[in-house]
Amino acid sequence: MPKKASEISAYTAKQIQVLEGLAPVRKRPGMFIGSTDSRGLHELLREIVDNSVDESFAGVAKNVWVILGKDGSAIVRDDGRGIPVGKHRSGVSALEVTMTKLHAGGKFGGGAYKISGGLHGVGASVVNALSSYFRVIVLRDNKAYFQEYKRGKPKAKVTQATPAQLSEWVPDEWKIKIGNGQTGTITTFVPDKSVFGKIEFDKNKAKSLLRDRAYLVAGLSFHFNDLRDDDEAHFYFEGGIKSLVMHANRTKKAVSEVIYMEKKEKDMACEVAIQYTDTFTESVKGFVNGINTVDGGTHLAGFRMALTRAINDYLKKANSGTKAAKNDGKAAKNGLTGEDLKEGLTAVVYIKMPSESLQFESQTKAKLNNPEIQGFVSSTVREGLNMYLEEHPNDARRIVEKVLLAAKARLAARAAKDAVLRKGALEGAGLPGKLADCQSRDPKLSELFIVEGDSAGGSAKQGRDRRFQAILPLGGKILNTERAQLDKIIKFEEIRDLIIALGAGIGESLNYDKLRYHRVIIMTDADVDGEHIKTLLLTFFYRHMEGIISKGYLYISMPPLYRIQIGKNVYYAYSDEERETIIKKKANGKVNLQRYKGLGEMNPDQLWDTTMDPTKRTLKKVEVGDAEAADRLFTTLMGAEVPPRKRFIQTHAKAATLDV
Repeated sequence: MPKKASEISAYTAKQIQVLEGLAPVRKRPGMFIGSTDSRGLHELLREIVDNSVDESFAGVAKNVWVILGKDGSAIVRDDGRGIPVGKHRSGVSALEVTMTKLHAGGKFGGGAYKISGGLHGVGASVVNALSSYFRVIVLRDNKAYFQEYKRGKPKAKVTQATPAQLSEWVPDEWKIKIGNGQTGTITTFVPDKSVFGKIEFDKNKAKSLLRDRAYLVAGLSFHFNDLRDDDEAHFYFEGGIKSLVMHANRTKKAVSEVIYMEKKEKDMACEVAIQYTDTFTESVKGFVNGINTVDGGTHLAGFRMALTRAINDYLKKANSGTKAAKNDGKAAKNGLTGEDLKEGLTAVVYIKMPSESLQFESQTKAKLNNPEIQGFVSSTVREGLNMYLEEHPNDARRIVEKVLLAAKARLAARAAKDAVLRKGALEGAGLPGKLADCQSRDPKLSELFIVEGDSAGGSAKQGRDRRFQAILPLGGKILNTERAQLDKIIKFEEIRDLIIALGAGIGESLNYDKLRYHRVIIMTDADVDGEHIKTLLLTFFYRHMEGIISKGYLYISMPPLYRIQIGKNVYYAYSDEERETIIKKKANGKVNLQRYKGLGEMNPDQLWDTTMDPTKRTLKKVEVGDAEAADRLFTTLMGAEVPPRKRFIQTHAKAATLDV
């Protein structure tokens, strides 16, 4: 019903707000860094690192240093030219303008940077705005200058630093002294907890960022230190993106050599490296001027289009000349799809072009939008791949056999998928009989517990809140989907039931808009079998429904290990340490201690109170911090190769603990 005139707030000139300086950043941080979660926090680090990398693109910097401090701070240093500190036409130092004004910097075609990753002059000033403390030290002209800020506002004017201040602010091993000719920029910042909460820098994400940059920028050395645990790493590579692909596939069995293609046209350059392995998953990364475009864009669209056309063209020329083609004439005749070409593919697409020409979807630079890049990349890949396949017939044969095998599995799986998913799971028809569904039909309010065993499933079904909680018991260990193609996965009953219950489909039909639950919770026993089942489920989700993880829908429940009764009082402990603390603090009489070996040992009330009640339970959200490391770990632990798994177990055996 429309509001009455008296209920509508006045809309006058007084309601028009003008946000000066960096106020828009603090008002809407997500517009500038994408989010205020872990990804947004690490976006701050990336922005400052990329400013240093830009100095290497300009031909001056040879080193970038990154230090993560115990106080939550980050220090980034380069040996580039140093940010100008002279008086700007606005009346203040150019350093202050760069750090406090949006769209200010040397990347607007003025000649300071031809290629850069930090775009629009927004990066450093945004980091400044979202930091409770921010300091820049500039080394140039045999002097050291500095300025400090709080939430984007200068604490004082740009000033020359004293030897005592430098000694306090920078590590001794850097040996920075005034007057010794050193140049560069040293940026220290502490992310604002009022924006990011208790989230801390993840050293693995930081190292992954630096490793990628080292592969992409030849001759630039990266030095990393985490003072929280004294971790140290150094990255320097001459092999470029070929080395990056080889590094990603080092635990996999290659089907072909690394295929490298490059092309230059006017002021644009494109490099592409691809390799097929005997795995069933893909890893494709896109980079633009050193930036990892995690959401893809026109460069990856051009790559996928050209890859499909080039291999289909080769297949038509070869006709049915391969063993796989003879066994699957339908796939060879009808052509391959983009899905067929994904299995076992590792690829890197790297674009370099003038900074002022770049078009990104947002300041976070997660997706490239330049339309001209699609055709440029497509022609690079088609020409390069056509030539390689003609000149390397053995590699070409193995690649075609690999993708035809994927096509055969796709055709076999399609009929099975159609049979499984034809009935409308969203409307409740055809849902698994073992699924105890919830009453809610709103995915945002609904959650699905994937429970190990019928015993635990029975307790969960009785203890749940049936309004929004659904229960799906699993009858033991599921199929290892790391080693299986889609047709085999569909035929496995437990996984088929899970797919139908989730309602989003699988493979080509996967549509997360149809997902019936926005909280999917893995609830297994705290024993070896429970951990194995959890790992198998994580493998399935990561390899075949990764969007459930990336969208933040997948969780792991944390059931208690102990029930402690002291007199009439009952306590629950989730670790041995917590058990000892409770007994030490609370025990003033007889202690009755029960160790839960399985969820089925809990009665429904206990399971609800400890593990399922949203107001009391503890859930771990499943997130992927380093996609390459995650891919490597699943390949090592769940893949067909035994030696890498054996080495992993031997290396980490002493760190493993299990209470039984």
